[in-house]
Amino acid sequence: MAVVHLINSDEHTRCATGSLLAAAGYKVHTYAVAGDYLVMEPDNEVGCLLLSLHLPGVNGLKFQAALRRYPAYERPIIFLTANADVASTVQAMQAGARDFLTEPVDGETLLAAVRAAVEHDQRRRANQALCDFVRSSIAALSERERKVLDGIAQGRLNKQLAVELGVSERTIKADRSQVMHRLGVRSLAEMVKLLIEARCDRGGFS
Repeated sequence: MAVVHLINSDEHTRCATGSLLAAAGYKVHTYAVAGDYLVMEPDNEVGCLLLSLHLPGVNGLKFQAALRRYPAYERPIIFLTANADVASTVQAMQAGARDFLTEPVDGETLLAAVRAAVEHDQRRRANQALCDFVRSSIAALSERERKVLDGIAQGRLNKQLAVELGVSERTIKADRSQVMHRLGVRSLAEMVKLLIEARCDRGGFS
């Protein structure tokens, strides 16, 4: 079950919005101030933040910026506020907010925004898990195997790699086979696709 963390100083909004989200099947945690969200232990559940622009103490925009220092607490953010201006909207969206809703907002619009944010979080987590797997697999390779992987990612042929690394083509093929085994793929195309999907193909592996 996805979790929506609702941060809003208005009790009526917290109750009404929380009830709407709960009825739609979400687990809801509510907070009157931004700091309360950081007090609880971070969870590893898929979800999003439904954040008010105007909060006592640290406002929504400053809180959004501060969350970058606490990766365990980061979630896709939807701003929900009664008083918005163009500058705040632009700043929030440029900083990575998924949506910016102005109250009053109808239930379907709100739920659609939450659904999109949750789906984004699911994709982000899946990609992170994939990248973690790829990086741990690469870490288990020998130095030459990592160089072979780096060369393959750059489109080099076995013959070219053999010359560059001072080994035979047979050795390069054996290294490539070991790399593919570690990554759990059966073809060169599969391996390249995996590296691209995991976004772990930038900057080399050596």
